[in-house]
Amino acid sequence: MGLLTSAANLYLRSRRSSINSLRSDSVELQKKLLIQLLHISKDTFYGSKYNFKRITTYSSFTEKVPIVSYEELYPQIKKILSGEQNVLWPETIKWFAKSSGTTNDKSKYIPVSQTSLYEGHFKAGTDLLSIYLNNYNQSNLFDGKALALGGSKQINPVGKLNNLFTGDISAVLLKNLPFWVEFFRTPSLDVAMMPEWEDKLVKMALITSKQNITNISGVPTWTIVLIKKILELTKADNILEVWPNLELFIHGAVSFNPYKKLFHQLIPTTSMRYLETYNASEGFFAIQDDPEKEEMLLLTNHGIFYEFENIKTKMVISLENVEIGKNYALIITTNSGLWRYRIGDTIKFYSINPYRIKISGRTKHFINAFGEELIIENADKAIEQACKEHNVSFYNYTAGPVYISGNKKGRHEWLVEFIKMPDNIEGFICSLDNELKKLNSDYEAKRYKNIVLDIPDIKCLAEGTFDKWLKKKKKLGGQNKIPRLSNNREYLDDLLKIISID
Repeated sequence: MGLLTSAANLYLRSRRSSINSLRSDSVELQKKLLIQLLHISKDTFYGSKYNFKRITTYSSFTEKVPIVSYEELYPQIKKILSGEQNVLWPETIKWFAKSSGTTNDKSKYIPVSQTSLYEGHFKAGTDLLSIYLNNYNQSNLFDGKALALGGSKQINPVGKLNNLFTGDISAVLLKNLPFWVEFFRTPSLDVAMMPEWEDKLVKMALITSKQNITNISGVPTWTIVLIKKILELTKADNILEVWPNLELFIHGAVSFNPYKKLFHQLIPTTSMRYLETYNASEGFFAIQDDPEKEEMLLLTNHGIFYEFENIKTKMVISLENVEIGKNYALIITTNSGLWRYRIGDTIKFYSINPYRIKISGRTKHFINAFGEELIIENADKAIEQACKEHNVSFYNYTAGPVYISGNKKGRHEWLVEFIKMPDNIEGFICSLDNELKKLNSDYEAKRYKNIVLDIPDIKCLAEGTFDKWLKKKKKLGGQNKIPRLSNNREYLDDLLKIISID
C-alpha cells in the first residue's frame, strides 16, 4: 500500500469487528435498534400519536404503527419543510434528499437527520472502505483522488425558510462531509454542486483529466458520459491513459451487469475493481462485501430497521423470517423519522448467514398488462445476455406494453439507445425474447405460439434521446434514472413525442 492508504487502513481497521457482527448478529442488532428508535422518538408528534411509549416488541409495533407510502407521510414531512420540528424525529431537520426514484414529475422530499448522516451514510461509507482495503491489501486508493459524481443543492421548495435545503442525496452527503475528506476528493464543492449538469460535466472533465484519480463513485450511465467527455478532450484511447492509477468504481442505483462490457472497454485492465452499494435517499442499506459475490451485505446496525413484504402473499415479516429467493418489497423505519415506510424497491435474499441481498426491481415498475409479471431483474438480465450474443452495448432503455387492439395482439415495446448497434436487429429481438422466456415462466406462457403476446418490438433511439428527455423533465444528472419498465405507456409515449418532434 501507498503511504496514505496504509495510514487510512490502520484507522479503518477499528470498524472490522463491527462489520463482523453484521455477519453474525443481524437479527439481535435489528431487535435492539427498533426499541432504540422508538425510545428516542417517543415524545415526537408521531410518537405521541401512535403511543411509542407502550411499544416494547415487534408484534406491538406492527399492531400500533401503520405502514405508509410517501403520499400518506407527506403531511408530516410538509410540516417539517414549513419549519415545525419534533414531528417525526426529535432532531432539528435541515436537510432533505430530493428524490423521485424515477423521472416522475412529482419529487419526494426525504428528511435527513444529522444522526442518519453520521450513523448511517458516513458510517456505511467508512465500512465500505474498510471492507475494500481488507480485501485488497495492495491498494493505493488514498494516494490519489476520489471522483464523486454528485447532484446539486437547492433551497427549500415549501415556505420561505432559507435554512432548510434540498438536493440529491449525493449533494447532501458532499455538503456535510467532514472537512478532512476534501483532501481526498474531487472536484471542489463549487463545481460538484453546479445545477447545470451539462456545464458541470464539461468542467469536471477539464479538472479531473489533469488529476490522479484512483476511484470513482456514481451512477454507471453518468460515469460513462463523463469518461467519454474526458476521452474526447484528451484524445486518449482509454481512460487508463489519463488515470493510470484508477483501481475502483463504486456504483449503484441501477444494475451494473448490462454495463460491464462497456466499462471493460473504457477501462481495459483486469486489475480494475467494481463494488456495488445500495445507497438511497432514505438510507444506506447494503454493501458488496465479498468481491467474489455480486450480492450485498445488509447493513443492520446503521440506523435502519427493516421489514419485508412478500410480493405474492402480502405478508409482512421481520428479518429473522425471510427466505432465500423470495421477492420482497422493502419497508423501513429510520433514524430520520420514516416509520414503516414503503421505499418502493423490491429485493431478494441470496444468503441468510450472513444476510445478503440484491435489488430485484421497483414495486411500481414492472409490466403485467397481460399477466406476464415481468420485473426489472428479468429485463436487465435478458438485455445483458442479448447484448453479449450480438456483441453490442447500450446506454439506456425503457419498455412498456402495446395493448391489444382490433386483430392485433399485445406485445412489449422497447426503446433502446444503443452505443453500438446490432448488425441484425431482428436477431437481437429474438435473443431478447428467448432470454425473457428462460427467465420468466409467466412471460413464456403468454408468448406460447403468440397466442396472447406477440414478439417484442424494439425502437432504436438516436444518441442523446434519453438525456434530452431527462432535461425536458428537469431531471438531468444526479441520481435520476430512466424507469426501466412501466405497466402503462406514459414514459414510452412521452419519449416517442421527442422522437417525432426531432
